Amino acid sequence: MKKAILFFSYYYLTALFTSSYAQITDNKLNKILTDDNSKYTNIGNAGLTVTNFGTYGHGFALWPQQPSAEYPLGSGIEHIFDGGLWIGAFVANDSLGNGKSGPFVTTGAVDASSLAAKGGGFEFTNAAGEKVLERSSLLDSRFYSPDAISHQDFTMDFVDTNLTWENGELIENHIPLGIAVHQECYAWNFPFADFFVIMNYSIKNVSKKYLDSVYVGLWTDAVVRNTRITSPRSGGSFFNKGGNGFSDSMSIAYEFDATGDVGFSDSYIGIQYLGSTPSLSKNFLVGIDTIPSVNFTSWQFRNTDDPNFFAPQTDQDRYLKLQGYFDLGGNNRFGKGINPSTLQLSSNRSILISSGHYESIAPGDSINVVFAIVFAKKFGTDPASLDSKEQKFNLFNNAEWALRAYYGEDRNRNGILDLGEDGDANGKITRYILPAPPDIPVVKVIPYSTKAEIYWDRRAELSVDPISGKKDFEGYRIYRTQTGFDINNVQNTIESLTLLAEFDSTSNDIGFNSGFNFIKLDEPVTFAGDNTEYWYKFEVDNLMNGWQYLFSVTAFDKGDEENNLSSLESSLLSNLNRILPGTLPNDQEKLEIGVYPNPYYGNAIWDGPSERLRKIYFFNLPSECEITIYTLSGDIVKRMEHNSENSGSNIRWFEQYAGNSKETFSGGEHAWDLISDEDQAIATGLYLFTVKNKKSGNIKTGKFLVIK
Repeated sequence: MKKAILFFSYYYLTALFTSSYAQITDNKLNKILTDDNSKYTNIGNAGLTVTNFGTYGHGFALWPQQPSAEYPLGSGIEHIFDGGLWIGAFVANDSLGNGKSGPFVTTGAVDASSLAAKGGGFEFTNAAGEKVLERSSLLDSRFYSPDAISHQDFTMDFVDTNLTWENGELIENHIPLGIAVHQECYAWNFPFADFFVIMNYSIKNVSKKYLDSVYVGLWTDAVVRNTRITSPRSGGSFFNKGGNGFSDSMSIAYEFDATGDVGFSDSYIGIQYLGSTPSLSKNFLVGIDTIPSVNFTSWQFRNTDDPNFFAPQTDQDRYLKLQGYFDLGGNNRFGKGINPSTLQLSSNRSILISSGHYESIAPGDSINVVFAIVFAKKFGTDPASLDSKEQKFNLFNNAEWALRAYYGEDRNRNGILDLGEDGDANGKITRYILPAPPDIPVVKVIPYSTKAEIYWDRRAELSVDPISGKKDFEGYRIYRTQTGFDINNVQNTIESLTLLAEFDSTSNDIGFNSGFNFIKLDEPVTFAGDNTEYWYKFEVDNLMNGWQYLFSVTAFDKGDEENNLSSLESSLLSNLNRILPGTLPNDQEKLEIGVYPNPYYGNAIWDGPSERLRKIYFFNLPSECEITIYTLSGDIVKRMEHNSENSGSNIRWFEQYAGNSKETFSGGEHAWDLISDEDQAIATGLYLFTVKNKKSGNIKTGKFLVIK
């Protein structure tokens, strides 16, 4: 029989709990440090901002410099405004568990129009003595740690025991449960696992009182929109276009763009429950009737009058939401069932997925609850505004990979180490294990005029698969983007990469048996400031100067028939080199310095849709020089410093079409956006320029024409 729910006067409980607050908390946990929302996943294909105060996403406060929940990474398609951890429980009246007060719910985030001023409902504060920490299992990462679980871990600690934020402002209507949370986030670069982030929460009772009937959930204000098409600053209409759904079999709640940027944002965001310690089964209510241990709830933004979609205003309401106050079949414990087709209609709704109840957490004890934030492109040819069974194929497939990562050695998912499952022989279930392709090659791409040279090392050939324990390297693949991919609203970098060449071993009947003689160097080469030995080289001709190209080299293995695994390929994104072919430095000053396109007519073919997204190039420049542009009357329009560190990549064009990626220029060209030192777009006319070689002091002159 499920425990009865008792409700008391909110103001009475606030006074009661606050009066004993000092006795139930560890003073060390009461130190509030600086909030940190500067970290986000970027090892795979999803960019999710995480914080040390119980939230994820940044409410577009850091947009467009930092992703909130962007997928594919670099596409501009965002999926989350913000979200946070919710924990609800009853609190025992003494240390023996006698009597109960509550329920109380600590929320990491709630409905908010802006995160600039948090207001009530943002109830976790950081208190571990440090900001969000990063670590990596990749040996060549500067964050490498033997303790790392994934290719990119973030760890953070926060508590609900403080009554004020770091600035001393009171956290409104907050009654602490007396909990400390250690959170770890895991992300991988494997192509079969680069679309989810695992959120691992260890929740400890640091008070001196039992917590009873505990529920744990993730609340998410999801919004799926293409921010390159529609700015988040456009107002309330940006947020009311989402459709929702829930899969009981996959324990995943999701959102998609129903009527916003349809066709330019054809993806899902899913919030998935993976598992917990202790594990949960269905809760018996009466006789054989059961309440699911994983619940889904949705409500409209700040709605207070719709009984089905009301936004909870009190701890009592929030606890009911954590319990799952409605289901999708019409059978309901607390209210009317919700028709799934209603959820699919566009609205500004948030989603909550929760697990519980956990019987109790004794003082000093902990529970562990794990979720995943899963991204996926819609599958098939149905209209992007729909939510058909076929369209969810990728979402469920990606969610299955998140489950596979969570269960690790427990391959049959029965919670027991069966014969043959204890791969590391430590006597317990090791989680977060995935099959692995060969190690990612270290790649260096050098741009020249109309061509590029690609170099990479041979570390992949020494890789040992963690499942089979064998060296299973088979070959390499070389990829590049086509000219103009960046300005054609490409949503997925992976899809824009095309295979240039493939080379594989001749020792078996796998692949083309091409061998490596065409690309292998007789001796390895090294470059200044780089200790890597590069053993392979591939040249690409017929590139267009001034255009942006991406190159990637992957390694793939033989596959593993014993474990029913096909050939696995390393990440296409992890060693991406972004280059711009162009002329080399003209330090001998033998070549004429010029501008292209010249004349510049209206918009060059590579320009973006606005005045700030234009560019021209100066070419045949010395490696270090000063460029000055003049009107015919001699007025200075613009001065620019050119060197190996500055080739014009700070203009808006690269911010829009290169994102946070670093570009490699040839060294003899410099981009300019036709914006003056006075921050004004230049007018139609003939312009003069000088280029002063900083090494020799020589000055070259030229002219170019702009026609708008």
